Amino acid sequence: MTRILVVDDDDQVRAMLRMMLERAGYEVDEAPNGRVAIDRHRATPADLIVLDILMPEMEGVETMLTMRRQDPAVKIIAISGGGRVSPQTYLDSAQKLGARKTFTKPVDREELLQGIRELLAEPAQPTP
Repeated sequence: MTRILVVDDDDQVRAMLRMMLERAGYEVDEAPNGRVAIDRHRATPADLIVLDILMPEMEGVETMLTMRRQDPAVKIIAISGGGRVSPQTYLDSAQKLGARKTFTKPVDREELLQGIRELLAEPAQPTP
């Protein structure tokens, strides 16, 4: 079964994403921050990671860079609701640093599921 790791500091967002992804037939693991996500991915690598960009403890861009150093082929979808600037500013940075797809919060269910299907259909290879 395809395993997806959902990383978000908001408990409600993680719960919503878990429910949506499990209903779509995926095995889902969760992490409340980047440090936990890195440990979980190292212990049991996920096929795909849905990663919030703005989080306390270890923010998403730092998490993504660390994960990509450890696993260059990891497929990451970045999500953000924004902060001091628009969410797109954060997502553009995430995409330049290796996120394969990006979505603003609140995430559209069908768009996210389509993005996941597209990425999972691609062969695993490091992103330049």
